[in-house]
Amino acid sequence: MDLDKITDLINNKLSSWSEALIKLLPNIVLAAVVMVVGFYIAKFVRKITQKLVAKISNNLTLNNLFSSIIYFSFIGIVLFTVLSILNLDKAVTSILAGAGILGLALAFAFQDIAANFMSGIFISFRKPLKVGDIVQIKDYMGKVREINLRDTLVETFQGKTVIIPNKEVFQNPIENYTILQKRRFDLSVGVSYGDDLEKVRQITLDAVSGIEELSQDDPVNVFFVEFGDSSVNLSVRMWVGSTEQSVYNKVGSEAIIRIKKAYDANDIMIPFPIRTLDFGIKGGTTLSEMPMNIGSKE
Repeated sequence: MDLDKITDLINNKLSSWSEALIKLLPNIVLAAVVMVVGFYIAKFVRKITQKLVAKISNNLTLNNLFSSIIYFSFIGIVLFTVLSILNLDKAVTSILAGAGILGLALAFAFQDIAANFMSGIFISFRKPLKVGDIVQIKDYMGKVREINLRDTLVETFQGKTVIIPNKEVFQNPIENYTILQKRRFDLSVGVSYGDDLEKVRQITLDAVSGIEELSQDDPVNVFFVEFGDSSVNLSVRMWVGSTEQSVYNKVGSEAIIRIKKAYDANDIMIPFPIRTLDFGIKGGTTLSEMPMNIGSKE
């Protein structure tokens, strides 16, 4: 192939590219305008979304997440529109197909992470607990220190920090001791069958009613609940005016001390467990009724 033919081929190719570029020039200008305007609109939509979501949720991380999702979704629409204007429809189709396959693969690979992530979003909107609440989740009881999109940090009363995946938080019962701003302490006591139960009730009420940390809006109740093996059992139910665990434990300790002193001062007996030993083969024979042979071998 001589030089003239090579030159003609190059010129023809350049001419065809020039004609295609000239025909496509209006589309390129329009695509550039759409991209610039689209980016400005996306930023505006992001700010509006942040303000709207902030009215629903106080979680800053969640608010930024939602606004970013809206922003990048809008950017994606702008880019696909630009590609369509440039007659790159096949590229758009290939990108969408690849994104679908990639998304499906990621969904299977990170399904636990996605479940925790979605649970964190639902927790942020439903707000069954917040930072500072005293809660029990599964076997862990303590104070909530952090609520993230993936996990929740609970500091137990033994000084351990437990990281609980949000899926476990969302799918299991949550015992929240802070919502009512008070907690009830139930104390079980047993008294002798020979004691006057009306007297026991009044002395018990008088003993615990003076505890300073008790709620002023809720009365102390004393209920006799059962006839035990060696005692009549009663339940003292007191509402503590604070949800803090230290105050809750202090009230229980103070109640035990006061009740014990009051019972001792009024000759009310808290009986020890009693066991009856039966020495007969068929039953009903006591130790004193058993024949005893005491002798020595010669």
